[in-house]
Amino acid sequence: MKISCKEAANICDKSQYKEAGFWDIVKLRVHILFCKVCKGYSKTNTELTSLCDRAGLTMLSEDDKKKMERDLKDKELQK
Repeated sequence: MKISCKEAANICDKSQYKEAGFWDIVKLRVHILFCKVCKGYSKTNTELTSLCDRAGLTMLSEDDKKKMERDLKDKELQK
């Protein structure tokens, strides 16, 4: 059940986007009990998520991302 700090950070990031499974969250919480560094990382991540939620930030749709990528490639070709 012991995980590395790298794995804990990965689970913390997944948790921020609601992609972490139940057992991953349990492993993260156990790790945080013993690791002050990861506890701080998790706290900062939680605060960041809260700020983003309150600001109403949204992600680009897949179509918008593809259009932006095409536009950037077109501009590079024009140089």
